Amino acid sequence: MKVTVIPVTPFEQNCSLLVCEESAKAAVIDPGGDLDRIEAAIKQSGARLEKIFVTHAHVDHAGGVAELARRTSAPVEGPQRGDQYWIDVMEEHGRDFGFEFAEPFTPNRWLEDGENVRFGNITLEVLHCPGHTPGHVAFYYRAQRLAFVGDVLFRDSVGRTDFPGGDWDTLVRSITQKLWPLGDDVQFISGHGPVSTFGRERQTNPWVSDRELANPTNPD
Repeated sequence: MKVTVIPVTPFEQNCSLLVCEESAKAAVIDPGGDLDRIEAAIKQSGARLEKIFVTHAHVDHAGGVAELARRTSAPVEGPQRGDQYWIDVMEEHGRDFGFEFAEPFTPNRWLEDGENVRFGNITLEVLHCPGHTPGHVAFYYRAQRLAFVGDVLFRDSVGRTDFPGGDWDTLVRSITQKLWPLGDDVQFISGHGPVSTFGRERQTNPWVSDRELANPTNPD
């Protein structure tokens, strides 16, 4: 599987283009905006967009989902149903941040923990990882030891929990019980910023390193 990260919107959100080179079919994770840039990358890849996957429904990740689905007829899978609130306020939230293109959408398929999503010959595992939002999911491609974690975890940081539906303890459980068990060698692409590995974050992340969690500091 070939992966291209396309930073979109003023928030520099990492939209990921995944291409199954065997079938020339593609999927996009979190098309938050700048759809012309995303479509140009798809065209350059030579693949056909088969699926749109969504980690969570914050506007910088999902503001362009409805329009991209209209343009391409690709079905939308994700997030988990707990993010219905954020989908409902997508247009209002978009105006607040200057994303006039943002609009609500209805997923063709809501996702749940332990399910799989597929495009071409590629299968990704779904992990429900609430805490940043209630319906946040991550996607894991076991064959390449690669995870797409949205805004759950970043290099040297973690997702915010001060938005509606956010919860610090829940976020920590998602990280330690869903992500860490995948293995220290697993690379992850987060919603913003550079690639890292779970092992690196367990050693150095100031919020959720093993050392920090053994002697926790109140995030408030």
